[in-house]
Formats: sequence, structure tokens, C-alpha cells
Amino acid sequence: MSLPPEKASELKQIIHQQLLKMDVHGRIREVLAETIREELAPEHQQLSTEDLIKALRQRGIIDDVMKELKFVTDVNEKERTSAPKPSTHFVDREPPVLKKTNIDPTRRYLYLQVLGGKAFLEHLQEPEPLPGQICSTFTLCLHFRNQRFRSKPVPCACEPDFHDGFLLEVHKDSLGDGSKMVDATTMLSICDPVHMVLIKTDTFGETTLVASYFLEWRSVLAAENGITNVAVELLGVGTESKVSVGVLNIRLEMYPQLNKTLSPEITGTQFALERQKTAEKERLFLVYAKQWWREYLQIRSTHNVRLVKIFAQDENGVNRPVCSYVRPLRAGRLLDTPRQAARFVSVLGYERAPVIGGGGGKQEQWCTLLAFLCRNKGDCEDHANLLCSLLLGFGLEAFVCVGTKAKGVPHTWVMTCGTDGTITFWESLTGHRYIHRPINPDDPPLAQQPKPLYPYRTIGCVFNHQKFFGNCQPSDAVEVCVFDLHDESKWKPMSGEAIKSVCPPGTTSSVPPFPPLCASTIDAAVTSNEIELQLRILVSEHRKDLGLSTVWDDQLSYLLSPALAAYELERTTGVSAGNEEFQDAVRRAVPDGHTFKGFPIHFVHRNARRAFATCLRSPFCEEIICCRGDQVRLAVRVRVFTYPESACAVWIMFACKYRSVL
Repeated sequence: MSLPPEKASELKQIIHQQLLKMDVHGRIREVLAETIREELAPEHQQLSTEDLIKALRQRGIIDDVMKELKFVTDVNEKERTSAPKPSTHFVDREPPVLKKTNIDPTRRYLYLQVLGGKAFLEHLQEPEPLPGQICSTFTLCLHFRNQRFRSKPVPCACEPDFHDGFLLEVHKDSLGDGSKMVDATTMLSICDPVHMVLIKTDTFGETTLVASYFLEWRSVLAAENGITNVAVELLGVGTESKVSVGVLNIRLEMYPQLNKTLSPEITGTQFALERQKTAEKERLFLVYAKQWWREYLQIRSTHNVRLVKIFAQDENGVNRPVCSYVRPLRAGRLLDTPRQAARFVSVLGYERAPVIGGGGGKQEQWCTLLAFLCRNKGDCEDHANLLCSLLLGFGLEAFVCVGTKAKGVPHTWVMTCGTDGTITFWESLTGHRYIHRPINPDDPPLAQQPKPLYPYRTIGCVFNHQKFFGNCQPSDAVEVCVFDLHDESKWKPMSGEAIKSVCPPGTTSSVPPFPPLCASTIDAAVTSNEIELQLRILVSEHRKDLGLSTVWDDQLSYLLSPALAAYELERTTGVSAGNEEFQDAVRRAVPDGHTFKGFPIHFVHRNARRAFATCLRSPFCEEIICCRGDQVRLAVRVRVFTYPESACAVWIMFACKYRSVL
């Protein structure tokens, strides 16, 4: 097989660099001198190539060189020749090998290196972790122009040891001629920042949002040699958004190097113009929103207590129009149906924004999508915004509803409007769907009225990425609301042009672009096995403390699988299937005169000890785990269902069978 001249010269260069790196030339000189001195007779001062190779082989130098050279095989060929996977899962505990990235020489890249952190004063007293000890970690997540990256976790410390490099493609979106290398002037017009989110994971696997920062990378366009070093001060989130949490040292470099860099005056002027343009658009929208609110209050004096939310604070304490938190989001091949999307959103963790101190007041914090996804949990507003975005991506007319639940607790949920006028409510925290049938207050008292099944009490406004409507019906009670959004006597609209001016697309506002969803990195079978094994140990120890022996029935455990699969299918599609086969199998497995008891439970975390503690609080489950009787056999089955963003639904079923003794 002959190589083209440029490939041959490239290969020679690689081999030359490898030989220099190992100082092979120096070692050959030593062997040569030694061989001439020791092994050759004075009358033979000729040394053949074969003699030299023999001497190098004897001293192991050739073997060393061959070990250092790594041959990359074709991935597809490797897959074809690899042995079939065994039915049992073996967990590979080796650290994953980092793959080399293929760089397209016709594209422009930004190489972002994180070279450590400092002044994370909250961790000043943190002791050095011992080898093998589990400790809290920091992880840095990045998003830039539809590309997402995650750093390796590093132990929390005052000076965390971040050393990661990320290769960001600047030419990602179509910018005219696709084959043309993007120059500095074109890149200056790309105003997308690098969104950086710092997550802390504690020893129990609980995640906390530490900081969210938008890095202006275009300063590198004016740097000498196309390299610049930046010290980024990270500020806290929520109530701590004005407090510094630490500093990251970042190095930015352009690949390939720019032929011509811009002057700092040009980049400075561009940034100033963008800020000025954005500030003016936001000022005009604020003026319009105030005018709209005054008009809304003049319709009815009671409107001032309705939950009409036009602006909301993000994790950095910045006020943004609510419409900017929603955008059509396509999940690619990760989610197939709107109902599956609703299930995915419901298994992301629910956590109210933390408040320092008492008072019972709700801390408002609508997270940007990247911060919500990286933390894998958020408040009801975050869930509703994501679900609405996914439903819009599936082509539905979806809106986020702002209102209250029972006892006047503020809440947000999602609504879709069918082409036939059907109004469906989607609860983003549970995935449940409710059809809305309004009650007519003018009907006679004895007329049959629909009984609402949804938990919502009042509704103040609805919005999506293009529209905003304030509820101006006489009553804001959901059960009597008519959702004819085209009727301006019932719903006061905001100007679509005003919303478009501050919400993407078509705006240079400070609103961050939406990141794409990432596929799950969790192996469902391995995780299911691990949790099941841990639960068996916990049950056995708990029964041992009660003076009871434990005998596991593996066949009965296996028979519980169809039930868990059916429960998840029902949560996703609303359709129940396969119950008859499960009941028949259990009847066959339980002999006459024996009793069978089963208890299924659902979690959205993978902590076996926490799940077991929750199960013991249920009297039904405790009765099974602590079962006493004759010929007691216990069973437990765990089934993990994975979703994008490493979210998962964990179903656990405990069961027992025993001889009934009267």
C-alpha cells in the first residue's frame, strides 16, 4: 500500500518526533560506541547494520520503541471482530480513555483551557482528601454554539485543580460559504458567549449550582499571537449573586492562528455598540411593559392581585422577560413523543430555590436551561419552561401558565391548545395530563357540571416564546376560565413585535442560547444490578437486627420485572399493559396455602440507602421487609429507566411469599 507524498512526510515527522522524545538517537550512539569497544576485534573495524540491530535488540531498545508506538485500528473493524457481549454485565472500572478529536482544517476553533482555580474561600478549611476517599467535587459545564462539554470532577478546595481543555468550533452554524475559513472580522460578529456553569456534587451525589458565568471570548481576536489569559471571577447564584465564590484562570487560543488580528479599539467598540443596542431594546420593552400593565390594571381594580408575571430573575439575579425562558427545543432522537418528553421532565429532580433564613417567603429563581440541566434538578418554573419548549419543538401550540394551586401556593404548569379547541394541562412535575372543561357559571343550579381533576385554582397569565396573554376574565378561577386566546375581552395580549425585540431569534439581547440535550451516560442494567445488590444487603442487615433470617427467591425476583416495565409504560403513555401475564406468573410461583405480598415504589435518584429509608416509612413495605412466618421467601427487583441528561426513573418492588398459619 503506497502513501501519497504528503502523508509519507507526515508519518516520517511523527516517527522522528517519537524518536526524539525517547532520546533513541543518544541511546543508539551509546550502544554503537560500546559495541565497537567491546565486541569487535582490533583487525575488524567494519560494523554491519545487522550487527548494530542485533546489539539494539539485545539491549531492549527496539522493544521499547515498539511499545511506545500506538497503532490505531479502524473502529468499525474492531467492532466487527470483537467477541459478542456476554449476557451478564461486567462493570469496567478502568478510567475512560480520552479520544483524540479530529480537527477539520477548514474550520476555525477556539481552544479554551481551564488552568486551575483560586480564592474558593468557602473551601479554605477543606482537608486534603485521602487516596480512595470519597469527597465533594466541582464540575465545570460549558455550552457554546450548540456544543456542550463537561470537565473532569476535581476535589473541592480553596484552589481547585482544574486542568482541562475544550475545543470549541466557532464555524458551527452556517455562515455563508461553508468551505470558507472564517476570519477575525466575521468572528467578531458572532456574539454568542461561552456559558460556563459550575456544579458542586457532595459525597451523597447531591448537586448544587455554585456559579453561572457568560464568558466574552472575542477578546482573543485582538490578542497577540492569538492567545490570551483571563482571570474569571465567578459570582454566586440567587441571594448570593453579588458575592464572589472564586476565580478561574482561563487561557484562550485560536486554531489555526489568525493571519491578521484586530486592534483592541475595534473589539472594544463592537462590544460597546452591542451593549448599547441591547440596553436600548430592553429599555423600550420595559417602557412598553409598564404601559401594558397600566392598561391591564384599568380594566378591573382586582387585577393587581392576579399572578401576571412579565419579568423573572435568573440564577444571576438578572431580570429577563418570561418569554425568553421558552424556545422551541428539538430533542433529536433522544425523545420520540410529547408524552415521553413530559415523562423526561418529570423525572428531573424538584427542588425549590434555597432561601437563607426563615420567613416562609419563596425565593424566586428561574434558571437558564444549561444551569437546570447540569444540576439535574430545579423549581416548578424550570420544569414548566423546559416542557413547554419541548412541546413547541414537537409542533404543538404550548404555553406556560402562571397561577396558584390549593391554599394559594404559586405554581406554573403547561397548557396545549388543540386545533379542535381542546385545552390540555400538563403537570411538569409529575407528567400527568388533564383535559380542561370549563364550568359555565350562568348554567342553572341543577345542570350537570364537569368535575375538575386538576390541582390548579387560579390563572393569571399564559406565555410562550412569541405570545403573552394576561387573564382579564371576571374570575381568575381555572375551572370557569375560557381559553379562547383570540378573544381580547378575555385575554389581553402583548405586542408580538415587542416580545420579538427582546426574545430570540432576531435579537442581540443578553438572553443565552438554548443548549442541545445530551444522551444518558448511565448503563441501565449495571445500575439496576448495583442498586438491587445494595438493597438486598440492607434488607438482610435490617432483618438480622430483628433476629430474622433472610432467604432470597431469585426466580420470584425475576418475575417482578414485567410489573415494573408496565408501571413505567403507563407513566409514559397512559396505557396499562401486561398485567394479566404478571398475575398469572405470580399465581404459578406461589404454592397453595401461601400468601404473596408486593410493594412497588418509584424514585428519581439512585441512592439505595435513601430509597430503603423511604420504603421503611411505608407500613405496607415494612410489613413485607419484616415479614415473619413459615417458609418466608423474599424478593426485590430494581429497574432503572434512563432518559436524556442522565435523568432516570428508578422502580423498586419488594415482595414476599410465606405459608399462611392461622
